[in-house]
Amino acid sequence: MPLDFTDKVALITGGGNGIGRATAVAFAKGGAKVVVVDRDTAGGEATAGIIRQQGGDARVVTADVTKSAEVQAYVKAALEAYGKIDCFFNNAGIEGKWAHTAEYDEAMFDQVIGVNVKGVFLGLRHVLPVMLQQKAGAIVNTASVAGLVATPGMPAYVASKHAVIGLTKTAAGEVARHGVRVNAVCPGPVDTRMIHSLEQQLNPADPASVSRRYQSAIPMGRYVVPDEIANTVLFLCSDAASAITGAQYVIDGGRTAVGGAVTQAMQS
Repeated sequence: MPLDFTDKVALITGGGNGIGRATAVAFAKGGAKVVVVDRDTAGGEATAGIIRQQGGDARVVTADVTKSAEVQAYVKAALEAYGKIDCFFNNAGIEGKWAHTAEYDEAMFDQVIGVNVKGVFLGLRHVLPVMLQQKAGAIVNTASVAGLVATPGMPAYVASKHAVIGLTKTAAGEVARHGVRVNAVCPGPVDTRMIHSLEQQLNPADPASVSRRYQSAIPMGRYVVPDEIANTVLFLCSDAASAITGAQYVIDGGRTAVGGAVTQAMQS
């Protein structure tokens, strides 16, 4: 989809790999100046390096999204570098560990909620005032199909992604009359480190068998790829989506549409 982001500024958390990197590169290809935020400095620099090799303009900010001062610092860095924030992909997140609720580690629960919920909240808390002052802007939060349906063994992740959808709807309703839009994307399993980590946790001896089983349960027969998420994020940040706010866009190859049922026809 040819979307023009010339003279726009895109701020992306979790931009050092996976979906965040794909989206940062896509924004740059569309003409945007990009601020890549990640706690992994090397990952952020690698993303910026790809953008610069393609003739784009990118800055890197190392930040822990769970700390308000560091979130304020990445917002300040974006404004000092480029003077505004047009698009904010509030994307940083972690999966945590696989364990049933009755056995889930409390410290791990706190860590997942801290990154996936507090991190998203702090991003909204400190970027929204900038966009409200501008009277323009588009935000996309990364939720998940786990924000719509349960995944047994992932209580913290599921709870966190349900919360992201709630934050998205709340913020969207608050700012809709001020030229600012807030939406969420809900990826299904995506071919990134996160899903491969879960495959390894579920069957350390044969993670590939988990991958085959997961992908066979997806009507499209494969994992989503990061660029497919990036395409949706860019659409939601573009003028083509000018009337869309408070929505969640599912990008899962049909996984949630079939409610877990896998028919022979789907497997063929």
